[in-house]
Amino acid sequence: MNAPTDNIRVRLGQKVRQLREARGWSQEDLAARAFLHRNQIGYIEQGQRNISIETIARLAAAFDVPPGELFR
Repeated sequence: MNAPTDNIRVRLGQKVRQLREARGWSQEDLAARAFLHRNQIGYIEQGQRNISIETIARLAAAFDVPPGELFR
């Protein structure tokens, strides 16, 4: 049985990928803008990481959106 948070991680990852691709950025581009490692972007997009609020804030800042936008 999957934990309820699994779905949240997957949805967050899908949103990150959607925003990244809409801007025409590679995972490396996003990683540089968010001050993260490129591998971490891949894990996030695949829903494989439970990320911190700091990482959410970095991603939101890189996309220039409010953090809540990553969950819509």
